[in-house]
Amino acid sequence: MPRLTHRQLYLQRLGYDSPPPPTLQTLQELQLRHVCTFAFESLSTLLRTPVPIDLPSIEQKVLLDGRGGYCFELNHLFLALLQDLGFDARGLTGWVVMGGPPDARTGRTHRLSLVTLEGVRYVTDVGFGGMVPSSPLQLDTDATQATAHEPYRLTLNDGAYTLWAHVGEEWRGLYVFDLQTQADIDYEIGNWYVSTHPASVFVGQLKVALLAVGKRHTLNNANYAVHYLDRPSEKRAIESADELLTLLQGTFGIRLPAHPQLREIVDGLIMANSKEG
Repeated sequence: MPRLTHRQLYLQRLGYDSPPPPTLQTLQELQLRHVCTFAFESLSTLLRTPVPIDLPSIEQKVLLDGRGGYCFELNHLFLALLQDLGFDARGLTGWVVMGGPPDARTGRTHRLSLVTLEGVRYVTDVGFGGMVPSSPLQLDTDATQATAHEPYRLTLNDGAYTLWAHVGEEWRGLYVFDLQTQADIDYEIGNWYVSTHPASVFVGQLKVALLAVGKRHTLNNANYAVHYLDRPSEKRAIESADELLTLLQGTFGIRLPAHPQLREIVDGLIMANSKEG
């Protein structure tokens, strides 16, 4: 039996037996299926191992090694698939403002994509952790847009767009982006900061997320939560390395990397969390 190509394997993981047409419905289905199939995860930066973002390395990690990744990996992989399927799509970068003022200008440490369909522009993103949109969003409107999960909206100010999510009873700014054309080196610089800089919120930290119908699973170091659309979130602290590693494999569907210090580092997360608690 002939070996599947990476594209065939990718589509198979997303539930397709053959390439779907480049339509809005396909884009919507692809984004939702992706965020419910491939985990956002920072095990590499937790373990302080390199995070290469060339496409062959990402395909090896995500499609063959059973891992997930973060925005510079997942959105690169997703963009390559969209372009392969015939979508008019290109990459963008943005500034993360979640947790801070929505007009802050941080570094360009987020990657997303712009897709144009029949003259209408959409942003698509499969790599923004626990608040990743589960549907593409029309760019040139400030109207509230429903997704398969929470409502989102986009606002424009001086050439920069802000993405907002409606969480609980408030609108939260997530990230700001513009439409500047990006070269490979732009992604490399952002990824280098995210994966190596001492001030990066990812270095030495574990951040994991995976969506499902009507809910979001998130893991922040040793704090696990399930956020529902129709009822309060369930939150608990993970109390052992075995419990955390089982959660990564079971709930998040991650094949654990073969790293000699993985359990020791996870034990450190549990201990640090118990002291904070």
